[in-house]
Amino acid sequence: MMQTDFEILKKIITGRRTVKAASMNGQIIPDEQIKQLLELANWAPTHGRTEPWRFFVYGGEALKNFGAQHAGLYIANTPEEKQNPDTPGKLASATEMPSHVIVAVMKRGANPKIPAIEEIAAASAAVQNILLGAEALGISVIWNTGGMTHSEAMRTHLNLSAEDVVLGILYMGYTDEPKKEGKRNIPMEEKTIWG
Repeated sequence: MMQTDFEILKKIITGRRTVKAASMNGQIIPDEQIKQLLELANWAPTHGRTEPWRFFVYGGEALKNFGAQHAGLYIANTPEEKQNPDTPGKLASATEMPSHVIVAVMKRGANPKIPAIEEIAAASAAVQNILLGAEALGISVIWNTGGMTHSEAMRTHLNLSAEDVVLGILYMGYTDEPKKEGKRNIPMEEKTIWG
C-alpha cells in the first residue's frame, strides 16, 4: 500500500533527530546534496517575499579554518577571567567529524513595515526546511547556538550588520550511531487552546 504525502512528511518530521558533531563519522556529503538542501530552504514562507535567509557554507579546508576561526573569536572576545580553557579546543574540534558547516543568518531587509520577528521566523523556517531535507537524505545535523554564535564578534566576522541575526551553526554529516527514540515532554493537548 502506497504512503500518502502526509504519511511520508509525518515520518520525516517525527523521525528527525539531532546528532552531535562528535558523533558524526567523517563521511563527506556531496556538494550537490548541500545545494539541494539550500534550494529547499529557499522555499520557506516569507512576508513580502523578502527572503531574509542567508547561508555561509564551509566544507573541506574551509571547514577546518572555520573551526579555528571560531576558537579564535572566543579567545579574542571573551575576557580572560571568564574564559573556559576547554572551550577553544572544543570549538576547533567541532569541525573535525562533520562534512559541512552551514552558518544560518537572518539578513534584515530594508522594509521597516516588516517586523524583525517575521524575518527571524522566515529564516528559521528556511533552516527547518534544511533539517527536514537532510533527514530525508539520511544526513545527520545539529542546529547549534553555542560558542560565539550570537556574538557581535561573529556578526563582524561574517560582515553582517547590527540588525542581522546569526540563527545558528548547522554541523552536518553522517553517523554510525543508532537513531535515538523521539520524545516530547508536554502533551500537545496541554499546548493547544481551542476556541
